[in-house]
Amino acid sequence: MEQSIKKWWVLITVSLAVFMAMLDITIVNVALPEIQKNFSSDFSNLQWVLNAYTLVYAAMLLPVSKLADIIGRKKVFLLGLGIFVIGSLASGLASSDLWLNMFRGFQGIGGAAMMSLSLTIVTSSFPEKQRGLALGIWSSAVGLAISGGPLIGGTLVDNLGWRSIFLVNIPFGILAILLGILFIQESKRKSNEKIDFLGFVLSTALIFTMVYALIQKEMHVNYLWTDWHIVSLFGLSIILLIAFIMAEKNVKQPMIGLSIFRKWSFNGANIAAFALGAGLYGGFTYLTILMQNYMGYSAFETGVKMLLISGFTMILGPMAGIISGKIGNRWLISGALFIGAIGVLVIRHMIKVPFEWGYLMPGFILLGISNALVNPPISNAAMSSVDQSQVGMASGILNVFRQLGISFGVVMLGIKLTEGYNHSLDKHIMEIQNIDSAFKNQMLDIFHKTGAFAGSQIFDSKQAEWFKQMPAFEDIKNIVFSAFSTGMKDVNLFIAIFLLIGSLASAFLINKKRRTE
Repeated sequence: MEQSIKKWWVLITVSLAVFMAMLDITIVNVALPEIQKNFSSDFSNLQWVLNAYTLVYAAMLLPVSKLADIIGRKKVFLLGLGIFVIGSLASGLASSDLWLNMFRGFQGIGGAAMMSLSLTIVTSSFPEKQRGLALGIWSSAVGLAISGGPLIGGTLVDNLGWRSIFLVNIPFGILAILLGILFIQESKRKSNEKIDFLGFVLSTALIFTMVYALIQKEMHVNYLWTDWHIVSLFGLSIILLIAFIMAEKNVKQPMIGLSIFRKWSFNGANIAAFALGAGLYGGFTYLTILMQNYMGYSAFETGVKMLLISGFTMILGPMAGIISGKIGNRWLISGALFIGAIGVLVIRHMIKVPFEWGYLMPGFILLGISNALVNPPISNAAMSSVDQSQVGMASGILNVFRQLGISFGVVMLGIKLTEGYNHSLDKHIMEIQNIDSAFKNQMLDIFHKTGAFAGSQIFDSKQAEWFKQMPAFEDIKNIVFSAFSTGMKDVNLFIAIFLLIGSLASAFLINKKRRTE
């Protein structure tokens, strides 16, 4: 087969793989209620269905990137696909929540290899004049998987049950393996390079402890940042970071050549990826909660609404790749992140009780444009700013920054939502005139314990039947919904700040001109 045709099959293969890898981060959300019902699991165990995959996925991004540079990208990519398929099968057949969590962690190893190496394989398979378009198509798969997860997951769970969200990976994974064997060309091995075992261990432990600290904060809302559970993990991650830098400086063949961070464009792309993850992708969690728990949409209906964001990637993603290849990445990244910031500020301005879809739609359109335009040039900026020998590790680092951003964003935005929610509740419930103070305090205690995510469920529950007869019922329900609106306004402000930081970093750090080969 001609090379000109073969490279497009390579792109199809890696896009399919990365779609599955990113989809498995978001698709599980809508299946959690069914999984909880099936296993009679408590909420903390249930969260690990999400966190086990994310934690292992993030920790393995750098090791698999380096391993691929040493023994060959094709081998490690196909091995990752195989691990992912086996992990998907085991997850779909899991007999308990404990086994499901363990298999999800195993699945995360494969997801890391697929995600990190797919970007490297695309970059090395296409000449620079076509690379922008290829990265645009690749990024469309990423964006569609992240924002389309609720729709796909909702459809599968409603029709085939929760196990189907894992088992569906098997035929597509096997297809990707066969296509990979046929079309992906093996990279040149660095046969004289030895594995930096100390670097492997330190970098993996560093990312593991950092992400685990954020997960602990997310799972235990009562933990302060000064709680020893959080401080000890962050402290350990700082120690590991210092040890890793010292080790890499003193080894002949380091896992990461630290000189890569001397390239300002590379640093700018990583900051943009972190800001995008923390702002836009971290914010998807709370937009989903708003639509499902407060607006009453089903998982499927929420997914359909989210298509207004993900749908733009199908059209604008490849176009963004072409544009970035012609005019460079700097202003395209900066402008796209700025459009996203405007989008969430529009939502912040319009949102109010009673919640209506019309309040979200204009902002969703802007977020869709931002999401479609920003991913291709971020990938292009990172990969084109480093030497060819560094593209494997550059891909791993870029994905680490994106995933750390998502984890950081979910935690920080959740904290702001809860703070705004609780403050508004405390203020307005105490202002109600026709009920006594003891009952007000009792209500506050209930709403604080159930949290901002409970939504209309707390009012529709059997336990609330007696409360519906009280004259203050509608007033209190309106106060709770208004409190969530207040919290969401704070969330949207923080999302805008994250995206603006990424926009400014891109404008100042990323070089205007593309590197010529």
